Amino acid sequence: MEKVSRFRRRRLLVGSLVGCLVLGGGALMSWPGGEPAVRRAPAPAPGAQAGTAVRAGVPAALSDLAVLIDERESRVRTHPKDARSWAVLGTAYAEQGRRTADAALLYPKAEQALRTSLNARPRGNAEALDGLAALANARRDFPTALAWGEAARKAAPTRWTTYAQLIDAYTGLGDYKKARKALDRLTALHSGPAVRARAAGVYWDRGWREDAQAALADAAAGASAPAEQAAWLERAGQLAWERGEREDALRHFEEAVRIDPDQRAAQAGQGRALAALGRTSEALSAYRAALARQPLPEYALELGELYESLGLTQAAHVQYDLLRARVRQEAAGGVDGELVLGRFEADHGDPASAVRRLRAEWRRQPGIAVADALGWALHRADDDREALKFAMIATDRMHGGAVRSAPYQYHRAMIERRSGQDGPARRHLQEALQINPYFSPLLVPVARVALADLGDEPAPAKPPR
Repeated sequence: MEKVSRFRRRRLLVGSLVGCLVLGGGALMSWPGGEPAVRRAPAPAPGAQAGTAVRAGVPAALSDLAVLIDERESRVRTHPKDARSWAVLGTAYAEQGRRTADAALLYPKAEQALRTSLNARPRGNAEALDGLAALANARRDFPTALAWGEAARKAAPTRWTTYAQLIDAYTGLGDYKKARKALDRLTALHSGPAVRARAAGVYWDRGWREDAQAALADAAAGASAPAEQAAWLERAGQLAWERGEREDALRHFEEAVRIDPDQRAAQAGQGRALAALGRTSEALSAYRAALARQPLPEYALELGELYESLGLTQAAHVQYDLLRARVRQEAAGGVDGELVLGRFEADHGDPASAVRRLRAEWRRQPGIAVADALGWALHRADDDREALKFAMIATDRMHGGAVRSAPYQYHRAMIERRSGQDGPARRHLQEALQINPYFSPLLVPVARVALADLGDEPAPAKPPR
């Protein structure tokens, strides 16, 4: 019995020691006075942290990205044939361009670095091919993203990050079946927060809203760095907003900005949610903060429409001018701004121009967002017959539109209303306001008036006796 007790005590002691080592992340050491202390493993340097994030296709802190870029630029100056360093540098440029206002400068630099990597190692260079796919997705050039992604997949079929780029490309092209297949392959190869976040996007496109929210919650909880966690929180805020959950959306956006003050998408999201809550001054401040550091055309359009809803026409036109200027600047970096420009022209400019732009966009990359925008532009240009065809593609599951989107349902309803289809128009207006009663400061009041004008659904006729 004595031996058994000693054995158990020894096991407990060893177990406690191992637990201390694991929890401490280091080894025991002795101080001069003989007292033991835990030496923790040093945290990775900023450049190493950003390098790990860039290679995994997850967001990195802008300050860490800057360090990584300095390191890789120094490396390729002294080792110009280092294909891997060129690939990392190019992907880092692309990520920095996506997160800042410098896409016009950084995207061409990213492409040059990635092509230099391919020249240095033409065969089997999946890292550079992956980077080129990510760059094309960031530019909204989905056919090119698909071509590079397929080349990367052939070069390294088990490289999991490639399938994340293929998901984005297939989604942008409206091929949701192949996007789901790419997700299946991705989840078979890898797990973790980045995969959960990609899965959330596919779930949302399929109309699985609760599954999407749960996947993003898991991704945020398991993120390995603040910038990554903030990015997944911002996406969770977007999904909450799409569901009309303005308070929940605001909490996610605020937490994302607290964790990563460079999270400009979350700042714009704050503006969206605050406006819906009637906190207009705070909303304007949030939008201005986002635009001051990342003047994306989408943010300018949202802020312009908020100003317009407040009767501040001149301030709205300042934002619309900024939108046009930013689309031109980003085009110099290869960014396709036709979708946002078409949406703007349909409502605030020249609908005929919007139709021409969006028709060309539909021929090149026929995604659901383009179908909705083209349908609305056709409606604004008084072609409701063709408009309804595209509105149905964007909203009807039989045609591929599984996303539950309040703006899409509103657009379809208004087309139906002008076409004399009062019953479907009433149903889709009700659905739009049910999905998100705050989807637009400009359009929600119009939707409510239109629904009131349509009146209650007529009672079914009584059968004759």
